[in-house]
Amino acid sequence: MRQFAVLAGLAALVPHALAVPFVSEATTTVTSDPGTTVSAVPVTNVTSHGPYTGPPPTTTGALSTEVTASTIAAHPPEQYKLDYPADGKLHQPQPAPYTPGGGLGTNGSEPVYRVISDFDYESVALALYQEWIELDLFHWGLARFSAEEFEAAGLSAEDRFLIEFMADQEVGHATALTNMLGPAAPKQCTYDYPVSNVREFIDFNQKLTRWGESGVYGFLNHLDSRETAQILLQSITTEARQQMIFRQFDGLFPMPVWFEIGIPQSWAWTLLAPYISSCPENQTRLIWQNFPSLRVLNQPNPARINGSDVFNETTGGYANTLSTANISASESCLRAPVGQNCSPAITHNRTTPLSYPGRQVYLQWENPGQSIGPNNSYVTSTSAGAPRFAAWVSQLNVTYTPLMNITHNTAVTTQPNSTTYEGDPAVNGTMFLAITDDDLFVTPFNLSLINPHVNALAIYQAG
Repeated sequence: MRQFAVLAGLAALVPHALAVPFVSEATTTVTSDPGTTVSAVPVTNVTSHGPYTGPPPTTTGALSTEVTASTIAAHPPEQYKLDYPADGKLHQPQPAPYTPGGGLGTNGSEPVYRVISDFDYESVALALYQEWIELDLFHWGLARFSAEEFEAAGLSAEDRFLIEFMADQEVGHATALTNMLGPAAPKQCTYDYPVSNVREFIDFNQKLTRWGESGVYGFLNHLDSRETAQILLQSITTEARQQMIFRQFDGLFPMPVWFEIGIPQSWAWTLLAPYISSCPENQTRLIWQNFPSLRVLNQPNPARINGSDVFNETTGGYANTLSTANISASESCLRAPVGQNCSPAITHNRTTPLSYPGRQVYLQWENPGQSIGPNNSYVTSTSAGAPRFAAWVSQLNVTYTPLMNITHNTAVTTQPNSTTYEGDPAVNGTMFLAITDDDLFVTPFNLSLINPHVNALAIYQAG
């Protein structure tokens, strides 16, 4: 007590005295045993990569049962969806305090995290195929390319660790989806990637994660199992971050759109299947259609200073991944000055855009009937008539432009000048381009109605 009085007296002699600083050290006073953890799904390091070279498949084509109609007909809106007053007042009894009437899965019943319909199973199984390829692809790139090659592309050890962590995330996603599907859930496969260097690897990743993300958005709100949808929502929002990170690694503006597009399951499977080489015996097959490949002959190339001034600079159709084969040092944007630079960064703002309204786009598409996908056991198909339109699918919009100079399987069209809302160009980012026989009106919730009219499909790098 006397020591305290002395200190207080000394402090009183100093005008405006400051409190004596005191640093505390945290101590652990409570301990507990680790909680029970859920085992992750078994994962193997896939060592086989390349095109399928095995025997002809014994089963071909998409999974199918009795088909009751050739298409799903369009109908007027359901009347009850137009009846709610939407005036900001309550119109139903409250099931509990602070709880409005309505909603799905809100009656207090215990959640069941499993698929409950064919639609659920086939959709979640497709998503699991996507998780497996991402898990393998991220690991493969880190093993295939040296630290020096990554450094030359502007990616440090910390960047490579981030890719490794994203692969670890896929283990969790694959585990969650496998548990909701049950014992017949698809297993890991072997794969074939259209890349030969780090820059192409990064670009393929940002395209592959785009259709993986958009593929889930397209079916998420149609699932019968709302519990399953909740788990998928919490995994796909993680993958959305992955896609943006790969855009940043690719030197692109990280999020150039106001909305992200959702696509039909058959679109996601069409874009994914070509890069699956083989799958285990008795692998669960999918119902989804494989459309023919569409190649964008002048696909914008993010590795160039002038990315729109290109021709035949992709590694193939479907993903239309950039190729660096014909880019000289003076044409590369990797070490270019500000406004032209595309090195990995939080963001870049290009002086010369990758694409623009009014740009002529040259297209080439394959005929249906091509063997594709795991063990070459799926076959591309289309029910569409003669190609007439290019469908630009991005954000909330599907915008059609006419095909011109149609010669056999080639045509040219013009990039449209459309917006979602004023100030937001609809055609931007990593988006989807289809060839169709009709300019059918569709919206984000019923986009799959366009499928019978699709001739071919691709990724377009608008920005």
